Amino acid sequence: MNMDHIVATTAGQHALVSIVIELLSITLAWYVLQELKLDLFMRRSRSLQARLLQVMLAVVLGHLFAGFVVDYWEWSNLLRGLVE
Repeated sequence: MNMDHIVATTAGQHALVSIVIELLSITLAWYVLQELKLDLFMRRSRSLQARLLQVMLAVVLGHLFAGFVVDYWEWSNLLRGLVE
């Protein structure tokens, strides 16, 4: 195994984990948003626009949360360098 192959494999694994974290975070945000009474702020709470707003909010919140989780994961991996 050459070094290029190892780097590519590691980068691929990191990308896969990041994608899974992103999708799980968006799903979690969608689940949490279902508990909010967003209909108080909308004229027609069951309209297509209202549903699209919920999806967009879930994506934004999920993305922000996933960014935090991935950053934290990367930082904790960098801390191993302090011990070595």
